[in-house]
Amino acid sequence: MALLSKQKIEKLKRKASDLVNRTFDQHINLAVTGLSRSGKTAFITSFVNQLINEGSHSKLGFFNVVHQGNFIAAKRVPQKNLHIARFEYDKAMQAFSQEPPNWPEPTSGISELRLALRYQPTDSLIKYATDTVTLTIDITDYPGEWLLDLPILNLTYEEWSEFTTELLTGVPRAAYSQSFLNKVNQLDPLAPVDEQLLADLAHEYTNLLMIYRHKLGLSVIQPGRFILPGELADAPILQFFPFTNFNELDKDAYQNATDDSLIGMLRARYIEYKERVVRNFYHEHFIHFDRQIVLADCLTPLNNGPESFQDLTQAINMIMESFNYGQSSLFRRLFSPRIDKLLFAATKADHITPEQHTNLTSLLNQLVHETKHHLSFDEIEMKTLAIASVKSTNVGKAQHQGSEIPVIQGNRASDGKLITLFPGTVPNKLPQADYWQSSPFNFIGFSPLARIDSHESLPHLRMDQVLQFLLGDKIK
Repeated sequence: MALLSKQKIEKLKRKASDLVNRTFDQHINLAVTGLSRSGKTAFITSFVNQLINEGSHSKLGFFNVVHQGNFIAAKRVPQKNLHIARFEYDKAMQAFSQEPPNWPEPTSGISELRLALRYQPTDSLIKYATDTVTLTIDITDYPGEWLLDLPILNLTYEEWSEFTTELLTGVPRAAYSQSFLNKVNQLDPLAPVDEQLLADLAHEYTNLLMIYRHKLGLSVIQPGRFILPGELADAPILQFFPFTNFNELDKDAYQNATDDSLIGMLRARYIEYKERVVRNFYHEHFIHFDRQIVLADCLTPLNNGPESFQDLTQAINMIMESFNYGQSSLFRRLFSPRIDKLLFAATKADHITPEQHTNLTSLLNQLVHETKHHLSFDEIEMKTLAIASVKSTNVGKAQHQGSEIPVIQGNRASDGKLITLFPGTVPNKLPQADYWQSSPFNFIGFSPLARIDSHESLPHLRMDQVLQFLLGDKIK
C-alpha cells in the first residue's frame, strides 16, 4: 500500500513537472548555420559536449546555471522529427579522439539533435511548483547556403538572373565564368528546349559555384542546393541556370514563352525550385526556429583579399533580411513562433592572438551594422561574439627584434607540423583598400591540439557565453 502510494506520488510529481515545463515555456528550437567552412559541425559537437560533460573541466563560468551551482545534468534524448537525419555527434567525437585528432567531417544537409537539460529552478514562481525543471533543446543543423536561398522567394527568374549575372561578371568570379557566360549568350532562348544541353550547362554552372566556394572561399552561393543537393542530386529541379542576356530578349516574347522553349523551361524550373525547395524549407523548418546562431569565418576572407571580404559582407546582408524577427510571446510561440534571439559568432578566434579578439568582435559588429539600421530590432536581442568552438592553439610570448610579442602555437593543418607565429592584426572596422597592402594577415589553419575522449570536455573559447546568451533566460 505504501509502495503504491509512493508510485502515485512520483507519477503526480512527474505530471506536475511536465505541466510546469509547458506552462513556463521550457523548450527552445535552436537553429545553427554557418557560412563557408565556418566550423558548424565542430560548434554543434562542442555545444553538446560542454553540456553533457559539465563538471569534467568544462569551464562554463559565464553560464549562470553552472556558475550558481543549479545545473544538474544534460543528456541526449530521441529527436522529435523522425524523418530528419540525426546529427552524428558520436561520429564527430570519434574524430577528436583519434591519434592524431582530426576535425569531424562537415555535414551536407539538414540534421537534428535533442537535448534534455535538468536544473534546479531559482525563479520565485517555478521553484514553489517543482524541485527540478527540464529544458528541452531541439538543435537543427542546416547549411548556410540554404539560408542564402531565402531571398530568392522575393525574386522573379528575370530578377535573379540579373543579380547572378552581376556576380558572375564581377571580380573575382569573372576570371572563371567567361566560358560559361559565352555559351549562355550564344543560346536562342525561344528555341525548343534541348534538355541535355540544359543539363550540361547547369552542371557547368554548378562547377562554378563549387570553385567559388571551395577555391575562392566566397560566401554568396546561389542556389545553395546545387552544391549540397542531398536527395535532389541529378533531379531536373536542379538543372537550371541564370539567363545572362535579358537585355536582348523581347519582354512580350519572354512573358509568352512556353515551357517547352529553353527560356520557358529555365523559368519553370526556377519557379519550381523556389516553391518546392526554398519555400518548403521555410515552412517546414525556418518559421519554427526561435533562436538562431550564424557562424562566420571572417579570417579567411581577410586572407583572400578585398573581393572575398566584400562577398562575406554581401552574404551577411542577405542573411539579415531573411529572419522572421519579433518577440516570442506565449501566443506567438503556440501559433507563430519567431526568432527572438540572434547570435552572430566569428569563429576560429583561437587562430589569432588574444588581444585581437576584441578587434574580431568589432569587425563582425561592423559587418552586421551595415544592414542593422534598415531593420527593426525593437523586439529582438542580438549579440556578436568571437569564439573557438574547439580550441586548437596555445598562446604565449616570443622575442622579435628585441621586443616581446604575443604568439600562438599549434599543429598546422596542412602537414601537422608544430608552428609558432603572430598571424597579424585584425582590423577593428571594415577594412579600406590599403589594408591588404599595408597590413598583411597570415591566417593559417590548425588541426585539433590533442585527442579528447568522449567523456571529456572539448577545450573552447567563450562557449559558456554562447550558452548563456542562447539558453540563460530559460534557465532561472
